[in-house]
Amino acid sequence: MPDIKPSASADIAAFVARARAMSPCATGSRGKLVFALDATMSRQPTWDMACSLQADMFREAAGIGSLDIRLVYYRGLDECRSSGWISDSAKLARLMGAIDCRGGNTQIGKVLSHARSEAVASGIKAVVFVGDAMEESVDSLCATAGELGLLKVPVFMFQEGHDAIAEPGFREIARLTGGAWCRFDPGAAAQLRELLRAAAAYAAGGREALQRLSTTAAGATRLLGQMKLAP
Repeated sequence: MPDIKPSASADIAAFVARARAMSPCATGSRGKLVFALDATMSRQPTWDMACSLQADMFREAAGIGSLDIRLVYYRGLDECRSSGWISDSAKLARLMGAIDCRGGNTQIGKVLSHARSEAVASGIKAVVFVGDAMEESVDSLCATAGELGLLKVPVFMFQEGHDAIAEPGFREIARLTGGAWCRFDPGAAAQLRELLRAAAAYAAGGREALQRLSTTAAGATRLLGQMKLAP
């Protein structure tokens, strides 16, 4: 998978024009979701858990439409990579199973910059980020998040644990993009499964699909509760 290189800052007017021309479901019948994970050393247990749960995203989307997922992860010393678009869970599982976690700092800025580029190039519907820490400038991250908000791409920030530094930054990224921040307990597969299913439902069918899922799934209700308050 290719390394993600930080892209140059684009003119804000171009993002505004693009945002006005787009709607969450206007780019075609296939939903596109960027699935981003922190793969630093402390994340190995959650990485393994995400490997076992990712099929639930495809299953949830299958009843609504279709879903393509691009895996983005960072680890080690300045390593941040992305896959191609993947449309079946078995292929994604094989890919994730071949990746091991390595020590290093967070690279959330690269994830958001990559999502911004994909929003312009291919019209992604949403971004899911799963992590437990933030070691970057929150102002810099929020600047890119604001551009994603203009492009109408919600970022769902799923935080494992209770890191007091990460939480306000994750919350603000979610708010600026019109997404949602949700915490799940360390090792809580059921909680993460519900959140991933809800994000997949949104990517495949928009807010309407998420509202339908919320009648039976707590994860969808949690996302909707914040997205209603988003600017």
